[in-house]
Amino acid sequence: MNILLLGANGMLGPYVIKALENEHKLRLTDINDPPDTNHEYIKLDVLDLDGVIAAAKGMDAIVNLSVLRPHRKVAFDVNAVGCYNAMRAAVEHKINKVINTGPHFTIAGPTYEDFDFNINPEIPSQSGTGLYAHTKSLGQEICRVFSENHDVYVMTLLFYHFREPDDPIALPPGPYNFVPFSVTWEDAGAAFSAAIKMDVDQLESNCEIFNVFADLPHGQFSNEKTKRILGWKPTDNMDKHWRRSAQK
Repeated sequence: MNILLLGANGMLGPYVIKALENEHKLRLTDINDPPDTNHEYIKLDVLDLDGVIAAAKGMDAIVNLSVLRPHRKVAFDVNAVGCYNAMRAAVEHKINKVINTGPHFTIAGPTYEDFDFNINPEIPSQSGTGLYAHTKSLGQEICRVFSENHDVYVMTLLFYHFREPDDPIALPPGPYNFVPFSVTWEDAGAAFSAAIKMDVDQLESNCEIFNVFADLPHGQFSNEKTKRILGWKPTDNMDKHWRRSAQK
């Protein structure tokens, strides 16, 4: 399969590339100069609609990894308008599979996170008013509307906290020293492979959202849908971060 990666130079990009490159032909894009890579690379701003459409020519799927957090205008442009451009490119070239990304609080903002448990991706969206969450949630809404009006399927993978399985514990001991929406970088990359392999006819709708995090004991969020529909299974539970050592 030919896959276009938007924002491939970001922190998640190398792990997505590693998960996909052995089975697919990748076309990488980002606003930065090309990295040391054997894959085709196009220096491209996701805000360039004509450029995104041109980069999507001949592709079978689009993976949107582009993200901007702190700058008010640019965050809106990249997180919301970038999604619009990706969806326009998919429609233009009749690409029926788009993998979008975002933080978990695009749907599970403070209204949920401060009070609820077993939070699944089917809840009504409550992103809150933070710039990052708000602009990313607008991008997700753009994807949803496109999916309702065109023959295109969108799978949005939600993440929050990434770490290596052997990272030392940086926070002081206590009941809240490990984020209950954490995943290792490698497991995160594997979620994209599962989404790419997914037969879109098996999806419950044209636009689906999936929580991607390790099997953790907190019970605050649920990754059951991701495992059941995408067939993705986390390989690292990072239990040393949430289990106390035996007292001697």
